[in-house]
Amino acid sequence: MAARFAFERPRLPAPLLAAASAAGAQAQQRYAATELARRVALAREACPEEFEVGKPRLIRLLGEAQVLLEPVRRRRRRKLPVAVTANPQVAMILPGFGAHPRRMRYLARHLEQAGHITKRWGMGRNLGPDPDRFDAIEARLLELHARHGRKVVLIGWSLGGLYAREIAKRQPQAVAKVISMGSPFSGSPRANNVWRAYQFITGHSVDAPPVDADLRAKPPVETVALWSANDGVIAPRCAAGRPGERDRAIALRCTHMGFTYDPQVIATLLAELEVTRA
Repeated sequence: MAARFAFERPRLPAPLLAAASAAGAQAQQRYAATELARRVALAREACPEEFEVGKPRLIRLLGEAQVLLEPVRRRRRRKLPVAVTANPQVAMILPGFGAHPRRMRYLARHLEQAGHITKRWGMGRNLGPDPDRFDAIEARLLELHARHGRKVVLIGWSLGGLYAREIAKRQPQAVAKVISMGSPFSGSPRANNVWRAYQFITGHSVDAPPVDADLRAKPPVETVALWSANDGVIAPRCAAGRPGERDRAIALRCTHMGFTYDPQVIATLLAELEVTRA
């Protein structure tokens, strides 16, 4: 019978084990005190299910991947007819959370083809609200109002639509109309698929933004909410709002990313600008 040999794992001396354990505990304490740990905790925050009721299902979120095919669609077969407007407007376009103004360029070009003047919001990527950013948007609005001598239409996608609503409350005399696109101004701020990422990136809770805001309150100017049942990011009811929170809600059939390029969105914006009185 073959001999069997049992190999024992080498055991570290007790003092060395104790030192390693102490070092690990110290490392955990140092990590817990870091900004990264605080943001990770925000992203992993417990949330009662009722606060997320209405958020799009996973299949809707996966549908947002259609944006990857958009460049091909534009090159091969998409040509949008744009009629010259009889009522040119000045519009400032505010991008969504995490988006750069370049994401809105395709939409802006079609508005410009119709004869409207479109302007960026004056900053780069939208990484969330803070007092300085709100002040900069407000200053940009007043500068456009003074330069063109007329009221400005604020067009905001997603988080950009929340900015538009709040800035219009600050400076209603400079705003002709607010158009939000898939913006969650109504209902629970957690009824969406991105609130955890939002809290990690911004470093604050969706319930406690670092600016004074009453998202449900309607701006004292004409306010139109574009929303879609196909939105894979924001709960449709939160983007549509309730009577009294906006003047009109217009239902579309696009994804959340589609608010920046879908032909139906562009046609709706052109129609809204056509009936705007600045």
